[in-house]
Amino acid sequence: MTRIVAVTGVVPPHGYRQQQVTDALATLRRSDGDGRALLDRVHRSAGVTTRHLALPLPDYAGLTGFGQANDAFIAAALTLGEQAVGEALAESGMTPGEIDLVVATSVTGIAVPSIEARLVERLGLRPDIARLPIFGLGCAAGVAGTARLHDFLLGRPAGAALLLSTELCSLTLQRGDASPANLVASALFGDGAGALLAVGAEHPAHRTGRGPTVVASRSRLYPGTERLLGWDIGDSGFRIVLGAELPELVRLHVGAEVETFLAEHDLKPGDLAAWICHPGGPKVLDAIADRLGLPDAALELSRRSLAAVGNLSSASVLHILRDTLAPPPPPPGSHGLMLALGPGFCSELTLLRW
Repeated sequence: MTRIVAVTGVVPPHGYRQQQVTDALATLRRSDGDGRALLDRVHRSAGVTTRHLALPLPDYAGLTGFGQANDAFIAAALTLGEQAVGEALAESGMTPGEIDLVVATSVTGIAVPSIEARLVERLGLRPDIARLPIFGLGCAAGVAGTARLHDFLLGRPAGAALLLSTELCSLTLQRGDASPANLVASALFGDGAGALLAVGAEHPAHRTGRGPTVVASRSRLYPGTERLLGWDIGDSGFRIVLGAELPELVRLHVGAEVETFLAEHDLKPGDLAAWICHPGGPKVLDAIADRLGLPDAALELSRRSLAAVGNLSSASVLHILRDTLAPPPPPPGSHGLMLALGPGFCSELTLLRW
């Protein structure tokens, strides 16, 4: 069974209080009167206290097109990705040459060659490493990527695999878009990266590692919800698609999906010792907690991560899993669930056992 041996989460050095971001955005958009009042109200209700950005805040005024923003994405993603993977290798005690597969996720920029390909030499990874870049799963990709590592390692039990997530949401800024969806996105999303290193059941690090094992995973698409979450991609780059009905659909569909998945393993929501839940926003977290009857403490790490760094898309669950593994970790024999939602509309679930 796959064992997770290291998880890291990193953010850019440019940290700002939420109010600083709000003020800068108001200046960029020349918001005043009712527009400024709405911006302030949305940003105050987002549950975010601080965020880290790929660029210094004043530099965003100089991004005049998608090309410039995407160039900035590639540069920052390489720096953060190298840091995240380097820390994961150091934490595990493994060498770059031991890694057989790298899965790389992002939905906030485009790079060809992809980010992980550009990092192979910089990190000392083998030139024959298998690569799987993933684009389009959005916030769900951190959970789905963990599951794909598990699938690979079931077929290669002596192997090691790496998941790298680099998400620079601030570089998708649409300064001319005053839609409610874009206002909400401007209040929630931050920048960051994460890395997860896992090994198969026959790898030496499986015996010595103290991280959880992966039990099973499930992916689910919900028909008729394609326009609920995603991007519209145009001349100005990535324009957010974010339906107001998302929390209600979480209540209608995702709760039952979680319960059914857990029941297949003779578990109920109340049996879990850890919830590694993507912080899609306060309303989404509230909907998950209410539907599943979770105590306040169950999603505390998700809410804490949202407040500290914002929604980091696919990287958020890696930051939250890192915090879950910090002392004291869940007790031996206990279970935890990685849960995230993404475009499609879809859910991704991965069951862990300590």
